[in-house]
Amino acid sequence: MQRRKFINLAALMGLSTIASSSLYATDYRYTKAAAWTANTVDDAIQKMYGDISTIHNGITLGVPKVASNGANVPLDIRSDIPAKSLTIFQNVNPEATVIAYSIHKNSLIDYSLKIKMQEGPGEITVILEGRDGKFYATRKTLIVAGGGCDP
Repeated sequence: MQRRKFINLAALMGLSTIASSSLYATDYRYTKAAAWTANTVDDAIQKMYGDISTIHNGITLGVPKVASNGANVPLDIRSDIPAKSLTIFQNVNPEATVIAYSIHKNSLIDYSLKIKMQEGPGEITVILEGRDGKFYATRKTLIVAGGGCDP
């Protein structure tokens, strides 16, 4: 019985080693540190990706017209474009960059998440870096009725 447990444990450890070696993630806070302290969306995009031109289609961004609670602003992001990375920016908090994802080549982009935003009119920008070397973007405006981030 002990031998069987040992063999199962060894097999599980071997599989977890193989699985973890096939996963990766870029630490954007380390590799693109200036993007995380940028105060404007345009500056943050430039510091994250350099001087790029974007194609304004291929991404669906769902946001409410009015978010009643700035501590929980819902976002739905979908795309069929094979992507290398996806970054979300906003223009009301002191730092513009919200989050950056490394995208595995077999991943589906169908994200639902919540972010924090200060009270007032705002804009969400999503930049997708395609595996084809092109950059795709979308923007949506909204009103945040109650702030979730202090200035």
